[in-house]
Formats: sequence, C-alpha cells, structure tokens
Amino acid sequence: MSDDQHEHEETFEPATLGATPSSADALEERVAPVGMSSWPMYALGLVLLVDQMDQSIVRGMVTSLKDHFQVGDFQIGLLTSAFLLVNGVITLPAGYLADRWHRTRTIGHTVLGWSAITALGAAAPNFPALVALRAGLGFGQGITEPSAGSLLADYYPIERRGRAFSIQQILLFVGIGSGIGIGGFISSNWGWRWGFFVAGLPGLIVAFVAYRLKEPKRGAADRLHLGIEDDDSIEAELGQPLFDHGFNAFVRDMWDGLKADLRTIMRITTMRYALVGIAVLQFTVFGISTWLPQFYERQMHVATGRAEGVVGALIILGGIPGILLGGRIADLFNDRVRGARMAIPAYCIMIGTTFFAVSYIHMPLAAVFIMQMLGLFVIVMAIPALRAGLSDALPANLRGAGFGAFNIVTVVLGAASAPLIVSALSQIFDDNLRTAFLIVTPPVYLGAFILLKARDHLEADTAKIFEAIMTAMQEQQEREAREAAEREADNA
Repeated sequence: MSDDQHEHEETFEPATLGATPSSADALEERVAPVGMSSWPMYALGLVLLVDQMDQSIVRGMVTSLKDHFQVGDFQIGLLTSAFLLVNGVITLPAGYLADRWHRTRTIGHTVLGWSAITALGAAAPNFPALVALRAGLGFGQGITEPSAGSLLADYYPIERRGRAFSIQQILLFVGIGSGIGIGGFISSNWGWRWGFFVAGLPGLIVAFVAYRLKEPKRGAADRLHLGIEDDDSIEAELGQPLFDHGFNAFVRDMWDGLKADLRTIMRITTMRYALVGIAVLQFTVFGISTWLPQFYERQMHVATGRAEGVVGALIILGGIPGILLGGRIADLFNDRVRGARMAIPAYCIMIGTTFFAVSYIHMPLAAVFIMQMLGLFVIVMAIPALRAGLSDALPANLRGAGFGAFNIVTVVLGAASAPLIVSALSQIFDDNLRTAFLIVTPPVYLGAFILLKARDHLEADTAKIFEAIMTAMQEQQEREAREAAEREADNA
C-alpha cells in the first residue's frame, strides 16, 4: 500500500477526537456556501434506481416463478435474499477502498457488472442456477453504497445533505416500485425470463453517467461549510495502482486498515446508536415490502399482476413524497431541533409502523391501501435525515467505511433476515401474511427508541469534525508561516 494510504489511517483520530476548544469558535464564522450543481445527487440516484429495479424485479414475478419452478414461499424468500451473502462479505472492504480510491469509476464498473448478471437471469435453466445468479448481484450495492454515500457528503455541505440524500433515495423508491410493477406486468404477459432481460438494459446508460461524474476531494463539502473552497476538484492520488506491493501485501494492509477504521467509527457514539435504528428501519422496509404484493393477492384477493401494480403505486405515491419531504425537514430543522437528524427518523419509524399495524386489521381494500400509503409516507421520511446524520457524524476520510458499516447492518439485520423470517412465519400460519406482519412489528418500536438516544450525541460528534478541520488549517498556516520565516532568515 502507498504512503498516501498509510497517511490516511493516521490523520483522523488525533485531530477529530482531540480537537482544540478554540477551534469551535470559528464554526460560528463560516461563510454561506456558494451555489452548486444538483446533477450529482440525481446521477447517484440513478445508480440506486437501476440497482433496486434489478433487485425488486423478482418481487413482481413471485407467482410466475412459483408456478414455473414449483417452489414455495421459503424458496422465494431465499431467492430474494440470495444477493445478501455476497453483499455482506464485500461491503466493508468496498467501504475501505471507497476512502482510498476513485469512487465514480468504481461505481461505473460495478453498474456494468450487475446489469449483465441481471440480464443473464433470463437464461437460468433451473431454480438453483437462478439463485446463484441472483446471489452474484450482491457485489452491486455492496460496492456502490459506500462510494455513493461518501461522494454525496463530499459534493454537498451539511445544510444541503438532507435534500441530496432525499433525491437519491427518491430514485431508489422509483426503482423498487418500477421493478415490482415491471416484473409483474412483463411476467404476466410474456413470461419471467423477459423480465430479467429488460431489467438489465438501463444499467448501460447509468454506467456512462457515473463515469462522467467528477471526483471531489474528500472533505470538500465540510470545508465549504466553513467557507473554504478548494483550489481544484481532483485528488492527486486518484487512480494509483492498488497492488503496487503485490496482492498479498494489499490484503494484509486492507485488513489492518479496515480494523483500525472500524474501531474509530465505533468510538463515535452517534454511530453506535444509529446502527440499531438502521437495522430496525431496514427490517421493517425489507420484511414487509418483499411480501406486500403477496399480501394483496392472498389477504386482499387482488389478481396476480394487478397486486404488483398496486404495490408499485403504493411505493410511488407514498414513498416519493415522503422521501422528498423528509429531506427538506432534515435540512430545515437541523439547526432548530437538538439532534434533529436522529430524532426525526426515530419518531417517523414509530408513527409509520403504527399506520402499517392498523392496516393489517380486516378492512376494505381502499382503507388498507390508504393506511399503508400513509405509513410508508411517514417511515421513509426517516431515510434522508438518517443518512445525512451519519454523514455529519463521520469524518470525511472514514465515510466510505462508515457507509459500509451502514450497509452491512442493513444486510444482516434487515434485508437478509426480515424476508426469510416473514416467509417462515407465513408458512407456519398457513400462508397468512397478515399474522406474520403483526408478529414482526413490535420490535420496531424498541429499535426506534434506541435510535432516539443518538440525538444526545450527534451535535457533539459533528462539531468534532469541523473543529478538526479548523485545527488542521491553523496548523498548516503556522507551518507555512514558519517556513516563510526560515526562508527569509536564509535569504538574509
């Protein structure tokens, strides 16, 4: 590993965890940030859109796949979760590299790869082969999540991050909704194989978009928040070979560096509480959304094909406005409410989950749809604030690893476990998803309460980052002054 990469590991901890009190005063003197382009948030949102469309396409084709392969709910749950094993294994190393390598290029390569794997699903000869191909998709979000989260925090300063993450996450929900809807429509009319083939095509365009993004300096938006504009937008070390000293040395350095990064991240109090909230939020979203089309088919007696369209409409009508409002609230109340970017998600999870719990009671289809639309609207308001809050609490040189930790908690405690638990409970209760949903609901409230505790620490953890920046600048100015004085003395 290069000297620059070793330096990356050594600079954060003393500065961030031991910033001088005097530098805090400078935070009040920051200059308003200049105007900036909204294009990066939309471009990175498109990456999430195609990723989620590729993942969600299966949810819209459940009935067709069950009929074709003669499998049950548990096997379908395995299919929808297959990608998570690879995702969980790769996401932390991907976060480590996101803090040290070219992030936009990494995203472009990854999008091309997962789009090809999605399209290959159309040629799966049997169910095990299809599961294996879907498992291969795990590298996609596992790699792009840390890089995209780190990039957004470097493109946009703290006062714009809520909106930036909301635009990105809106397109995620468009991807989920369109994936379910397209999967249901295509599989009902032309068969499930065409669904996989069609889903793989948009990634070609999105990969080109990712390649066109500029790579910002790490910490650029944090400095911009303080009124400090960087002279250039490209880091000198980007694109350097990863294996200068051989693959084995690279792996050893990565393992040691990743352990050091995670130890530092887990010493950030906000992160410890927030990761619990993330697990709760993702358990709710994945556990219910995976099986919601089947809920409408089995419990509400909506026809196959139409049920997927109902869920797609639910996600678009409830999810998109909720995400957009959540981003605006995250920015609007950040300076007005103590720990707003942790408090808002906690309350949203509690209230939204209650709407969903009520919807499981026997009632007409229209009432169920309205209650679930309201529930989804409130729950997803949590997402932009939570992501922005994590960016605020994490130093720039550790955001890739931090979002890698975010992703692995999402995978292990949310996406991986929730669909399987719901499917197992459904089979125990004679395919009754209403009962399964009710059983997995109560733990959500406990997790949201734990997340609420993070509000007590967010502002202090955020201040440490800016104090560290001011301390580093003061030290640089003092060093430059000493060097200038020494040059003058030499000339004299």
